Amino acid sequence: MKKLLVLLLSLALVFSLVACGQDEPAKVDQPAADKPAEEKPAEPVGIQTVIDAPVTVEFWHAMSGAHGEVVDEMVKAFNEQSEFITVNATFQGGYGDLSTKIMAAAKARTLPTISQAMASWMTDYVENGFSTDLTPFIHDPRYGWTEAEYKDMIDIFMENNVWDGKYYGVPFNKSTRILYYNVGLLEAAGIEPPTTWAELEVAAEKLTKDGVIGFGMENGIFRTIEQWIRQAGGRVLNEDTMTAEIHSPEAVEALTFLANMIERGHARLAGEDRFMSGPFGRGDVAMYVGSSAGIPFVRSAAEGNIEWSAAVLPRGREAAVIFAGTNVTMFDTATDEEKLAAWEFLKFILSTELTADWAVKTGYLPVRYSAFELPSYVAYVEKSPVQGVGAKQIDYGFFGYKISDAFSISSEVGKSIEKILLLQMSPDEALLEAEEVLQKLIDR
Repeated sequence: MKKLLVLLLSLALVFSLVACGQDEPAKVDQPAADKPAEEKPAEPVGIQTVIDAPVTVEFWHAMSGAHGEVVDEMVKAFNEQSEFITVNATFQGGYGDLSTKIMAAAKARTLPTISQAMASWMTDYVENGFSTDLTPFIHDPRYGWTEAEYKDMIDIFMENNVWDGKYYGVPFNKSTRILYYNVGLLEAAGIEPPTTWAELEVAAEKLTKDGVIGFGMENGIFRTIEQWIRQAGGRVLNEDTMTAEIHSPEAVEALTFLANMIERGHARLAGEDRFMSGPFGRGDVAMYVGSSAGIPFVRSAAEGNIEWSAAVLPRGREAAVIFAGTNVTMFDTATDEEKLAAWEFLKFILSTELTADWAVKTGYLPVRYSAFELPSYVAYVEKSPVQGVGAKQIDYGFFGYKISDAFSISSEVGKSIEKILLLQMSPDEALLEAEEVLQKLIDR
C-alpha cells in the first residue's frame, strides 16, 4: 500500500511537470537573447502553516497505571524541547469511557486535538466527517516523514489506519497475545512451553494438580476468539460480503478444543479475579494466554512468588495471532496551528528511540522496524527475553474488523461464546446463535 501511494504521488508530479513543459511552444531557431527565462519545476506547495506563537494540543488517552506514567514522561520530554507547543495529556478512563466521551465531545463540538482511538471507532469518525486526513502531513516535503521514515513504519500497523486510501491516524500502542508460563512448574513436570494445540492440551492436563490449574484464559476471550478460529482455518466474518461466518466446522473445532479443557478441569477463565495475571502470579495457574502489554502487571503480580517467562502462542492448523491496541487520530475541529502542532508531537513519540522506549517500559510493540535493531532495545530484550516474544509473531498477526460499533458487537456475540466456555451450551448450538446475532447486528 505504501509503495502504491508513493508511486501515485510520483506520477502526479511527473504529469504536472510534463504539462508545464507543453505550455511553452518550441522555438528551435530563436536567438538566445530573445528566449524567455527557462521555467523551473514548481516546488511542492505542501503545508503552509507556521507555528511562531504558543499553541496547545489536547491529547486524550486511556493509559492508566504504569502505562499512563510513560505517556506523561513522553509528553513532558516533548514539551521541554518545544519552543511554542504545549501538549496536555488527559486520562479519560478506560477504552469504553474514552469512546463515550469522544462521541459526546463530537456532538458538543468540544473535541480534543488528538486522541487514542480503536480502528472501529475511527470508522464512525471518518464516516461522520470529524476525523482529519493525515496523508498530507505524512507526505509533506517540509513537515512529513522522509521516504525512509515512512517505509520504516510497520506496514500492518499503518494499514490499520487507512480508509479509502487515506490515513486517518497513526499507530500508537500495539500489543499481541503471548503465552505466559510458570517456569518452575513446567520444569518440575518435564514440559517445554507448548508450541501446538496438541502440546497445550497435554501440558494443561499434566500441570493440573495440587490445586493448580494447567491453563487459563482471560474473561474477555470473546474479543480475541477469532484468533483461535483463524488458527483452526476459519474466520468470523467475510468482509467482502459482510456475511457472518462464525458458525463453521473450523469455529466448532476451536471452541470444542477450549471447552473440553475447561470441562476436564484442566483450564479456567479468570472469573472473579477479573484478570488472569493475579491467579498466575500467585501460582494458581501454570500457563495462560494474555496481552503482551500485560507484562508489567504479570511482573508485579509474580514478584516474590514465582519464576515466569513467556513464549509465542501455540498454533493450531495455522499460525495466527490478533493485534490489539489503539491508534492516534486527529480531529477536524482543531485549528491549522493545532493540527500541525499535534503532528509534530506524533512524529516525536513515534521516533525510533521513543517507540522502542515505550515498548520496553510497557510491553507494547514498537511501531517501527528500526526500533527492533536499536542497540538499547536489543540489549533490553537480551536481558528480558519476554519483551521480544510479541515481535516474533508480527508476520502472522492480524487486526479485528474495522466495522462500526465493533466493540459492542463483539460484546453481544461474546454472550454466546461465554455459554460455551461456561459449559451452558454446545459449541455448535452457541456458534449458530452467535452467527445469527452477528448478522443481525451487521445488517441493522
